[in-house]
Amino acid sequence: MSMAAAHPAAERATQPAKIPAGPALRAFFNMAELWKLSATQQMTLLGISAQSTFFKWKSDADNARLSRDTLERISYLLGIYRALQILLPEPAVADAWLKKPNDAPLFGGRSALDRMLSGNVADLYVVRQYLDAQRGG
Repeated sequence: MSMAAAHPAAERATQPAKIPAGPALRAFFNMAELWKLSATQQMTLLGISAQSTFFKWKSDADNARLSRDTLERISYLLGIYRALQILLPEPAVADAWLKKPNDAPLFGGRSALDRMLSGNVADLYVVRQYLDAQRGG
């Protein structure tokens, strides 16, 4: 087999898989609206920097293709949302918790949203883990 024939397959193997994820994006945008997040905050949580991509996803979620990183981020965020709804059954209180200063060592007086807006997927994981521990999960 010649190198020319192997090249396209090798190139595809190194590119991240894009996953169709309209339902995940719609759930994220609904949650972001409840949390009253700005477009910039939403982009940071999704791990993207291109506004054009963000607004394209927002206007046409069904044709969006997400990287595994973005899908992982959405999964953590939806888990955070679900955990808050369980821990704080009053929706307005659950939605507001994210922006309130928190004395837990994990947050150091900052809000969970501040921690999540670091841009690191690990911070989303840590917040989700914290909430799961609070609910005994």
